[in-house]
Amino acid sequence: MTDYLALSHQVAALCRTTAQFILHEAKTFDASKIELKGLHDMVSYVDEESERRLVAGLREILPRAGFITEEGTAGPPAENQEFTWIIDPLDGTTNFVHSLPVFAVSVALLHGPELVVGVVHEANRDESFRAAKGHGAFCNEQRLHVTAAPVLSKSLIATGFPFSKFAKLDNYLQILSGFMQRTQGLRRLGSAATDLAYVAAGRFDAYFEFNINSYDVAAGLLLVTEAGGRVTQFLEDGDPIFGREVVASNGHLHAEMQAIIREFWA
Repeated sequence: MTDYLALSHQVAALCRTTAQFILHEAKTFDASKIELKGLHDMVSYVDEESERRLVAGLREILPRAGFITEEGTAGPPAENQEFTWIIDPLDGTTNFVHSLPVFAVSVALLHGPELVVGVVHEANRDESFRAAKGHGAFCNEQRLHVTAAPVLSKSLIATGFPFSKFAKLDNYLQILSGFMQRTQGLRRLGSAATDLAYVAAGRFDAYFEFNINSYDVAAGLLLVTEAGGRVTQFLEDGDPIFGREVVASNGHLHAEMQAIIREFWA
């Protein structure tokens, strides 16, 4: 039987060393070396080298697992694997490129369709958020709990802005307006993994975003649920890992959030 708690500690150590590499490179990073994968979607040698280091380390930790990676350094995405690593080597590349200190390493492990390990290491604050299925969520070994905010009017919400596929942008702006009028504020940090870790840590009461990828959110979703929160797609439970849209909350706010989204989302 696989020891997910022990795995979470091993993955956290690997993510920390990868984050240290990223911070070292940040000191001399040349922004002219970035490449565009698509509209507003940047990649650098730091993303690619970080991913290679993670893939190599994770293959040692669990040799029989497949991979889903942002930069594709592990080859084609895994199919029909018992275990699958989901990796974002540098969540917040745009922040990194512009020297904005909010970016993270994100690694999750699936056993079949189920999230069983999730680690988000926020590089600049050296905060290691770690969760193993059934064992709770932790930040630097302090146990995490979502907030007790009972209603949106007492909440602070995180979100992200779409960088492509703008067909639903007007709908999304209406949703943003709805939340602006019903909460204590909205924040956009530029790193979905960090947003979700902060929901788990009680710094945000909730988070929502669409057109999001599995490697952006997988680890953070487990952090939130293990900290006592709830995660779904926008209008139903669905599959928040691969469904390209996420609502994550302390649980108390979930129905109210989905009601606002439902007004404008089809």
